[in-house]
Amino acid sequence: MTGSTRSNIERRILALRKALDHHNYCYYVLDAPEIPDSEYDRLFRELQELEQAHPDLITQDSPTQRVGASPVSEFGEIRHEIPMLSLDNAFSEDEVREFDRRVRERLEHEQAVDYAAEPKMDGLAISLRYENGLLVSAATRGDGTTGEDVTHNVRTVQSVPLRLVGSGYPALLEVRGEVYMSKADFDKLNAAAAKRGDKLFANPRNAAAGSLRQLDPRVTASRRLSFYAYGVGRVEPDTLPSRHSLILRQLREWGCPVSKYVRTVEGVEGCLAYHREMAQRRAELPYEIDGVVYKVDRLDQQRELGFVARAPRWALAHKFPAEEQMTRLRAVEFQVGRTGALTPVARLEPVFVGGVTVSNATLHNMDEVERKDIRVGDTVIVRRAGDVIPEVVGVVIAKRPAGAKRVHLPKTCPECGSEVIRPEGEAVARCTGGLFCSAQRKESLRHFASRRAMDIEGMGEKLVEELVDEKLLASPVDIYTLKSHAAELKQREGWGEKSVAKLLEAIETSKRTTLTRFLIALGIPNVGETTAADLAVHFGNLEALQVAASDYEKQRTALHRLSPGELEKRLAELELRQIPGIGPTVAEQLGAFFHQAGNRTVIDGLRNAGVHWPEMAPSAGRADGSLAGKTLVLTGTLAGMTRDEAKQRIQALGGKVTGSVSRKTDYVIAGSEPGSKLADAQKLGVTVLDEAGFERLLAG
Repeated sequence: MTGSTRSNIERRILALRKALDHHNYCYYVLDAPEIPDSEYDRLFRELQELEQAHPDLITQDSPTQRVGASPVSEFGEIRHEIPMLSLDNAFSEDEVREFDRRVRERLEHEQAVDYAAEPKMDGLAISLRYENGLLVSAATRGDGTTGEDVTHNVRTVQSVPLRLVGSGYPALLEVRGEVYMSKADFDKLNAAAAKRGDKLFANPRNAAAGSLRQLDPRVTASRRLSFYAYGVGRVEPDTLPSRHSLILRQLREWGCPVSKYVRTVEGVEGCLAYHREMAQRRAELPYEIDGVVYKVDRLDQQRELGFVARAPRWALAHKFPAEEQMTRLRAVEFQVGRTGALTPVARLEPVFVGGVTVSNATLHNMDEVERKDIRVGDTVIVRRAGDVIPEVVGVVIAKRPAGAKRVHLPKTCPECGSEVIRPEGEAVARCTGGLFCSAQRKESLRHFASRRAMDIEGMGEKLVEELVDEKLLASPVDIYTLKSHAAELKQREGWGEKSVAKLLEAIETSKRTTLTRFLIALGIPNVGETTAADLAVHFGNLEALQVAASDYEKQRTALHRLSPGELEKRLAELELRQIPGIGPTVAEQLGAFFHQAGNRTVIDGLRNAGVHWPEMAPSAGRADGSLAGKTLVLTGTLAGMTRDEAKQRIQALGGKVTGSVSRKTDYVIAGSEPGSKLADAQKLGVTVLDEAGFERLLAG
């Protein structure tokens, strides 16, 4: 081949790629195709033939390379440098008005706030990482911190640009959005499945999620998924516009599809009008939506509002009204949860509600069953709102058959046969079997090892269930004796030297934790992340908490003959009740938990096994701490402590840790490989401390 011939081929390949990228942009982003599908196919085949003849000219971003990766045996993990947060939900206009009121109060802003409003796609959240305009990775939301690596599958989604178009994009850009399946493609998929005699997908969302999580990307490619962008994650350098709506416009110019229904509205009335409009349009849209999303449009206002728990204060999902259907209640069964709570579950004649077929629904508790007078054989109304678990909301009394049977709480646990008790005045009935009950044992151990608790990687639901059944696990303490069963573990199907070593290493690593995580792991009823952190900060160490809890239980038992009002008055004076947020219910649960000998034995066993955390003085976290009234932000990796330990030490000195930098931030602590928060701090003139400076700050 002569040099001029090769040069001509290279130019033709580049021209074809440019043309195909342009037509993809017109089709998926502008929704205005310039050529028929047949012409697009002809150009694609020509490029394909040229690349096959000259494989050395194939590049990663060529339109022909969307499908080409081999199947994988499992998905890897990708850690989100900026968490993918969930949104708080609203189901009524009053809740939206309350959200707007909170926004304006926090901003000290009397005028109407500008919001970016957009449809809430019913699909799977995804994060796309572009480096110098080239797609390099894609991850699911996962738990918000870590997601599954689905890069090969996302590359098969035609509307996801393999390379950004235009110019001016940042060197690093994380585009976040939703992968979904259109109604038409969903219908085609199910029609083909029905013809083959395969199981049908329940709804487009399940079809999209299942398709994106195929180990073979060729299967994903056959499912015709689509993508819409709704925001960004990490951006470096951050040269994006100062409003969310303008960022979406910019993403669209770079080739990322954005819903044409995105709109900027003024104030809460603008939000509600948009919601009403989209509710009317819902049936005519080519894809499923389950509501709309409002986001404060100005980014500086977003930063000032910040976050609470794992949700931003500046955004809200306004769901559409729940869908309801009627069906017959066949039976009521009782499920036993992690804390021993018995939950009545309705077994229904299958009915299609809210986009899925429902055969089970929650009845919440016996108070609800009795209040609604639900009986087996009744015709009941079933509601499903978005992703909320289906529930029985009422009975059609006019359709009640003569033989309808009342529902009674079982006297013994359906799992272990232990006595079931329902304390006076409480809606929840509980099994008294504790760890003796296999249902509680498995759930407790799953919870203990979970990411938000002891974070033992590899000890998932399936492994815990199997090890309990094989009698290798009966208590959290047994997790730390699995090393002595290494030989047995290696004999398990699919296990070997490396997998066992990895699990044992994760167990060993989990021994170093924080008091907050340990309290979460114990699974004390009504003690979640926030309450656990409050307890850890207040008491500083476990022993002080145990003493206060035991004292509360002893006093409650000794004073039980007092009138309810006098008893509450006396108990409210005890230390456990002096902690903000700890009311009588949580205090009673803490007292009962730490007073029980079996629980104390488990705790002692865990401490003897080497589980430990940084200790603090019992007076930690009070208003006179050296960081009282200060707001800190953590970014990057600290060498001397984990992120949780750093957060706990700040809280112990009265400080507050937030997830975003604003003018109200006092310090930004920057470890190695800091994220965009460091740049935010430098822009706003916030004091930045390295790890050594942070240690000096903690030392006072």
